[in-house]
Amino acid sequence: MGAIYDVEVTTGSMTHAGTFDNIFITLIGTQGVSERAKLDSYGRDFKTGMKVTYKVITRFTLANLLLIRLEKDNFMFLPENDWFCSLVNVRTPEKDVIHFPCYRWMAEGEVIELREAKGLYTYLLLHYFFFLLNLTNKCTSKFAPVRCVFALILWPLHWFGVNLCVPSSSSRWTEFKTVLPNIYYAFWSSRTAVSEYVQLHWMDDFFGYQLLNGSNPMMLRRCTELPLNFAVTNGMVQPFLESGTSLTLEMKQGNIFLCDYKRLADLPTQFINGKQQYVAAPLCLLYKNQVGKLLPIAIQLQQQASEDNPVFLPSDSEYDWQLAKLYVRNADCLEHQASFYLRTHLAETFTVSLMRNLPAAHPIHKLLVPHTRYTLQINTLIQNRLLGPVGAVTQNTSIGDEGMTNLIKKALSDLTHSSLCLPEDISDRGLESIPNFFYRDDGLRLWSFINYFVRSMVEFYYQSDSDVQQDTELQDWIKEIFIHGFLEQSSTGIPQCFSTVEEVIKCVTMVIFTVSAQHSALRAGQFDYGSWFPNAPGSLKQPPPTSKGSSDKNTLLDTLPDMNTSAYLVSVFWLLSKPSSDLVPLGQYLEDYFCQMASQKRIRDFQAELSFFSESINDRNKGLQVPYTYMCPDNISNSVSI
Repeated sequence: MGAIYDVEVTTGSMTHAGTFDNIFITLIGTQGVSERAKLDSYGRDFKTGMKVTYKVITRFTLANLLLIRLEKDNFMFLPENDWFCSLVNVRTPEKDVIHFPCYRWMAEGEVIELREAKGLYTYLLLHYFFFLLNLTNKCTSKFAPVRCVFALILWPLHWFGVNLCVPSSSSRWTEFKTVLPNIYYAFWSSRTAVSEYVQLHWMDDFFGYQLLNGSNPMMLRRCTELPLNFAVTNGMVQPFLESGTSLTLEMKQGNIFLCDYKRLADLPTQFINGKQQYVAAPLCLLYKNQVGKLLPIAIQLQQQASEDNPVFLPSDSEYDWQLAKLYVRNADCLEHQASFYLRTHLAETFTVSLMRNLPAAHPIHKLLVPHTRYTLQINTLIQNRLLGPVGAVTQNTSIGDEGMTNLIKKALSDLTHSSLCLPEDISDRGLESIPNFFYRDDGLRLWSFINYFVRSMVEFYYQSDSDVQQDTELQDWIKEIFIHGFLEQSSTGIPQCFSTVEEVIKCVTMVIFTVSAQHSALRAGQFDYGSWFPNAPGSLKQPPPTSKGSSDKNTLLDTLPDMNTSAYLVSVFWLLSKPSSDLVPLGQYLEDYFCQMASQKRIRDFQAELSFFSESINDRNKGLQVPYTYMCPDNISNSVSI
C-alpha cells in the first residue's frame, strides 16, 4: 500500500483568509520526494479558520522530512483570491508529528517551500539536498507584495490627504480667537487630558517638560561646555539660576542642558498660499533647578553669533521671549518629523533583508517577522501621501520637499547603531539622572524586558559563538543591512557580520525596540502635543527677529502659519497618533511560529512581564498631572504599522 502521511492544513482566521483555489502539496524527505498531490476533501477545504486533514500516499517512506512545497492554482473560472496558510502539520508513518509554520499569503501560481519548525540545522547538509532536488538556495520564496499589505483596511486612508475647509487667511488676533479653537475642537472627540493641558499651558514653564516627555524627547542633551557659536554668557543667565551659583558651576554639576537644531541651518524654504515661509536653526539652553524643573534660560535663533542674532532671555519682553520659543517649537517639530520619527520607519531595511535572506523556519525570522507586520505598505503610503512634492507634510511645512529631503539626508548621516540602542543613547546624551524623564524610565525598562526575552530565545538556538559564525543565512541578513541599508559606512557602527551570540542579541533587541517601543514614543504623542498647533507649528510666516524690543502681539500672530496649513498638519498628527484598528500589542503574537514548548514558555513569560509593567505605568500615571502613556505595552504596536 505504501506509506501514508496525514497532512493537517490550517487556514488563517483573519477576514478573507480563505480561498476557492486549488492547493497542492509535495513532501520532500532525505530518501525521496512524493508526487504532487491535490488537497481535496470534496468540500470547501480552505474556509477562513478551517483545519482539515488529508492523506498523502507515497510508494515508500521518505525517511526524514526536510521540507514541504505548497502550490496554488486558480479554480476553474472563479476570480483569483489569495489564501492565508497558517500552519501545516504532517504525521509520518513513524507516528512523528512535524510542524511546518507558514503564516503568509499565497497568490495564484505561487510556490512556497517550508522547512520544519525546529531550530538550527546542519546547513551544508540541507543545501546538499536542495542541490540534489534542484531547489532554491533559500528554503522559502521571496515575499510577494501580497504578504506585506494590510489584511483589511479598517481606517480611511484618504485621511492622509484630508481636505479641511479652513480659510487660508492670515492669523490676525480676531481669527486666532475664533478659527484656531475651531480647528482644535474639530478634533474634540479625540481630545485627551494631555492635549487639553497643552492648550492651557503651552506658553508657560511646560516648555522644558515637552523636551523630556513630549512627542520628541530626542533633542535634549547635557551641556558640559557651551558651543563656540553660542553667544550666551554667565552674566546673561545669572538671574535665572539659583543664588550663589554660576553657569560654569551648574554645567559642572550636570544641571545645564542644550538643544541644538544645527541641522536646520541653510535649508531651503518654500511658499505656502503665495507667502514665503521661514525656519530658524536655534540653540536653546535649559536649566534644571533645585526642584527638578527644566526651564529655558537662553535662546539664539541662528547658528552664527552676530549683532543681528541676539540671545533671547526670559527677562526680555513677553512677546520677544514667546516668539523665540515659537521658533524653537517649529524647529523641534521639523526635527521630530524628519530626523527621529522617520528613523523608526527604517524598519523597512531590516524587514526587506529578513524576507530576502532568512527562511521561514529560521529562528531569527520567526522571532522578527511579527515585528514586520504592515511595515512595507505603511512606508509606501507615507512616501506617496505624506512626503514628496505633493505630500501632506511637505506641502504644509516651511522647508517643503527639497528642505525635508536635505534634512532627512543630514539626519541619516548622523545615524549610528548606538543611537538606536536606548541605554547607549541616554548615556551619550548625559541624561541618566535628570528627574521626571518618563521616556527614559519606561524605555529602559522595556529595553530590559525585550533584551531578556531576546537573550532567552537566541541562546536557546545558538549554543556558542561558532554557531553564529557558521550560520550563513544570518550573516547574509546583517551583511545586506550594512551594505544596502547603511551604505557600507563603518562609522555607523552597524555590524558587517556577527561574530558572537551577544552581538546577535543586541542587534535583535535594537530592531524589536525600534519598531515597537521607540516608534510608539515618537508617534503616539503627536496629536497630544500638536493639536494646539502654536505648540508645534510646522511652518512660520515671518523671518526670525534680528533685534529685541520690536515684537508685540501682532508680530506673534503674523508669524503663526495660516489656518489651512495648520489644519492639514493637525489632521496628519491626529491620524498618525491613532492606533491601528487591528492593533497587535507588543509581545502578543497572532501566529504560533515557535512550536517548541520551551520557546512558548519564554513568550508567555515575556507577556506576563509586559502585562505587569502596563499595570505599574497606569498606577503611576494616576498621580501625574500630565500622564505619560506612550511606552505602556498595552498601547505599543508590535510593528511599524501606522
